[in-house]
Amino acid sequence: MVAIKAAKVNQEGIESRIFELAKFGKDSAGRGYRVAFTKGDVKGRTWFIDQMKNEGLEVTIDFAGNIIGKKNGKDASLKPIAFGSHIDMVPDGGDYDGCVGSISGLEIMEILKENNIVTNHPLELIIFSDEEGGLTGSKALAGDFNPDRLKNISQSGLTLRDGVNVIKGNADSIKKVIRNKGDLAAFLELHIEQGGILEKQNIQIGVVEGIVGIEDWEVTVEGFANHAGTTPMNLRHDALLSAAKLIIAVNEVITSREGRQVGTVGKISAQPGAYNVVPGKVVLGLEIRDLSYDKIWELFHEIEKRANNIATSAGTKITFKNQFLGAKPALTNKSIQGKIEQSAKGLGLTYQFIQSGAGHDSQDMALIAPIGMIFVPSLGGISHSPKEFTKAVDMANGANVLLQTILSLDKE
Repeated sequence: MVAIKAAKVNQEGIESRIFELAKFGKDSAGRGYRVAFTKGDVKGRTWFIDQMKNEGLEVTIDFAGNIIGKKNGKDASLKPIAFGSHIDMVPDGGDYDGCVGSISGLEIMEILKENNIVTNHPLELIIFSDEEGGLTGSKALAGDFNPDRLKNISQSGLTLRDGVNVIKGNADSIKKVIRNKGDLAAFLELHIEQGGILEKQNIQIGVVEGIVGIEDWEVTVEGFANHAGTTPMNLRHDALLSAAKLIIAVNEVITSREGRQVGTVGKISAQPGAYNVVPGKVVLGLEIRDLSYDKIWELFHEIEKRANNIATSAGTKITFKNQFLGAKPALTNKSIQGKIEQSAKGLGLTYQFIQSGAGHDSQDMALIAPIGMIFVPSLGGISHSPKEFTKAVDMANGANVLLQTILSLDKE
């Protein structure tokens, strides 16, 4: 048995498990396709559950499909300290994303077991379901899940209802998974940065100050489809031309104000989609992110005004439909930030305070518990890509900071 402060994770063990998990969901070309509710996801989850059981955890799957591995503490009256992430991925995604936090949580449980370390608090390792499809598992756990979403088609091709059932949840009982505020002592998440700030500045650990809010809209631009050869330019009601002007307007509005806000038009579909037809309808996907929820909506309303002007001058119609898939901004707990900082210092690691531009399960968990997030560098700032990569040493650094932060919280 080693002293608690000297306990460290196995760097090779983390990387080995990352590679093992990556095998599930690969297509014939070797690309990652462990999208939630697919066969690859089911197999990956089965493997992870077996790994949890091997570490002596009590494993359950809740009605939202979240995998929860519990380890008893010395004092059952204390609230659990929870940590974890997700293992599902976007289509053609990378092997690190939420997997680093999930595998690191598993390694921490192994280190505690090997060294006969029993914490005062019970511990919970939570692997959330369908993070990439809209934070399904964490939203359900935090009581922020809209049951109307169950009829939506997920990235797997199944309805969300069928998907939850496929992974051994129970969509009809999904409301029963809700945890109340105060049920957990804290929730911690280790994650790759998914950006290039830490790597560029040669920083080993990111102490996350907050997670940006996200709002998505489906934008429909309606014009009039007509013959491209016989309709004069000044008589056209070109939906695609209006859409193009709107895309430029989005960029202008977002960049017109100081701050780290971002706005993206990430998809576009023009109808009827022929060389010789003036487009009569265009559907866009608009997303805005910022640490201030008020600012997100202020920017949206500015974009909406610009859209009205574009539509009026072009004789088109532009409408916005909120998708209700986003998340509100979540600030991490100041005290936990301090514990992460002290853990990094104690391990001799460089660190920087940073905000998360991507959404995470922690965002929902902030509704019911104090949260903390730890970032480790992403090579080249690349994520949601087969080229996504984080060095083994960086994963181990993050896992060791997570471990020491858990042990620090356990003293309270």
